[in-house]
Order: sequence, then C-alpha cells, then structure tokens
Amino acid sequence: MLKRISPNQYLNNIFEIDTDDLWDMGIRGIITDMDNTLVPWSDRSVYPMLNEWFAGLRNKGFKLFIISNNSKERGNELARELDIPAIWYAVKPRGRSFRKALEHMQLPADQVAVIGDQIFTDVLGGNLLGAHTILVKPISEKEFIWTKLMRMLERMVIGSINKNQSEK
Repeated sequence: MLKRISPNQYLNNIFEIDTDDLWDMGIRGIITDMDNTLVPWSDRSVYPMLNEWFAGLRNKGFKLFIISNNSKERGNELARELDIPAIWYAVKPRGRSFRKALEHMQLPADQVAVIGDQIFTDVLGGNLLGAHTILVKPISEKEFIWTKLMRMLERMVIGSINKNQSEK
C-alpha cells in the first residue's frame, strides 16, 4: 500500500522541479493540481513567476493540464489566464479525469508527470494511472477542514516514506 501513495519525488514547490530531468526521463506532459500546488487555496492570482514557469514548460514542449477537485467557479479564471485546459470536480484519486487529460494530451501515462500537494488525491491518482508523481508542500495552511484532517494522515505517511528511504 505504501508504494501506491509514495511519490517519485517530494519537493518544496513546483519551482524546484528539474524540468530538464523530466524531459530526459521521457516525460512530455504535466498534469497539475491547482489549490496549494499552483496558487494558495484562497487566492487565484497568477503571479509572474507562475506564468514564467508555465512559459518555460511550453517552450520545452510539455503538454499541460490542470485537474482539480475544486469547482469551475473557483478555478476557471486561473486556467483561462494560464491558457491551460482543466477538469473541475475531478473526484481525485479516481482515474476518469486523469484518463481524460491523457486523452486530451494524446500521451500515455508513462510520459506524464502528475504534480500535487496531496498524497491521497494527486499522488495516489497519478500512481494508479502509472504516471511519474511529484508531491510538493502545500503553499498555504488555509484549506478546507476535510483537507486539514487528511494532512494529519499525510504526515504519518511521509514519515513512513522517509523512514523507508533512509533504511535503504
């Protein structure tokens, strides 16, 4: 079970992702979460650094997609401003939205990285898909109450993952 919820990479934020390494690994598409991965949960502003990051991904040839459990009302403006297709009310970790994103990008799962801030939605969904998964630390502590409860479980899982990695 730990393998299904263990990310391939665990980083502080999206800006630490080495996109050259991803490209060298054969990754050609990126599916990303929105809340607390790209922007704080309570803010939909597209800051220049985020715009530049996505511009760099596009320049390298990556195909991009946003999948969020949030509502269209909360995220559509951000997706439109970034010019990235998105699926809302995704019910992650269920695979339907992930498969739709793959179909849209016309890529197999093993050529896609899934980036998010939650183990039980983003990482589990990406791992079940067969994608490369990248867990980032949440941008903000402001979240839905349900997410705050899940964070307690995530801390235990991350502790187990770190313990297993240090024993290897």
